[in-house]
Amino acid sequence: MEQSNSANKYELMAIVDAHLSQDDKDAIVKDVCDTVTKAKGNIVNTQIWFEKQKLSFEIKKKTEGTYYLINFEAPKASVASIRGELRLKEQLLRYLILEVEAFASKEAAQV
Repeated sequence: MEQSNSANKYELMAIVDAHLSQDDKDAIVKDVCDTVTKAKGNIVNTQIWFEKQKLSFEIKKKTEGTYYLINFEAPKASVASIRGELRLKEQLLRYLILEVEAFASKEAAQV
């Protein structure tokens, strides 16, 4: 049986406005990572998944987004608080947190 305090692996995909400056995008991603670490999470990797991607539909009046993939480990109980904090962040167009068995890399996804 798995312990409730053990850290599980998660992938967080965050979409921010592609038209922001790189400094603004970096600040948003740092804020997201800080949210994870405040909830007893450990950031494993952060990478840009797509630099400037046309969105399938308009989100918050934006048509293009930059996708960031953030891999982290955290106790299962802390994910709800991470989601709650991210929901309040106006700068994020969208986010999704998935529990994974192993972390993906962009290179592996392109094969």
